[in-house]
Amino acid sequence: MSGFLLVFDLDGTLVNSVPDLTDSLNEILRERGYAGTLSEAEVKPMVGDGVPTLVARAFAARGGGAAEAAAAYPRYVALYEATATRRTRPYPGVAETLEALRRRGYRCAVCTNKLQHATEIVLRDLGLAGLFDGVAGGDRYPVRKPDRGHLLGIVAELGGAPARSLMIGDSENDAAVAHAAEVALILMRYGYARTDPEALGAAAVLDNFADLPAALARLCLAP
Repeated sequence: MSGFLLVFDLDGTLVNSVPDLTDSLNEILRERGYAGTLSEAEVKPMVGDGVPTLVARAFAARGGGAAEAAAAYPRYVALYEATATRRTRPYPGVAETLEALRRRGYRCAVCTNKLQHATEIVLRDLGLAGLFDGVAGGDRYPVRKPDRGHLLGIVAELGGAPARSLMIGDSENDAAVAHAAEVALILMRYGYARTDPEALGAAAVLDNFADLPAALARLCLAP
């Protein structure tokens, strides 16, 4: 299939999901008898390495152990999926920019460590699902970011090629998977990175999602 493929991370790139993630983590901690709530600032650096790791980090932050976090994991998934878009919203300009890029001939996909079903819920409820040709959640393949098989899996599934693909993300895992897969990389500065995005080897680091078309033009990444 022809056409340049843009592969997007979800959390911290397309949507700000930390409010709903925080609410669900606090609910599961409350159910398990933990006092006090996690703030969004505490949860933000926990995001990006997959849901089991997120839950384990939340329990550890309140003195809980890995075994209890693992036991609570299925309940957390159910809680989150039931309320995944209560407070989650796309970043400014996301829908409009994606629509414009598709009109120009770009194909679009999602590659995220969020679970597949939860990803589909978020995209559907926020009216973004129809803007993507494919979605690869963190449990779609046997591996997930930063393993290059996650990114290369969705590229291959859509008939693309690494040389005609671009990873757009916000974090260390997005940078690592792009470099491992030999795919070009653009990062968003507003996301959930735990280190300076400027230090992650991206071709461009952007302040606003709406800046993406101009960056693609500067980098000569035409559809």
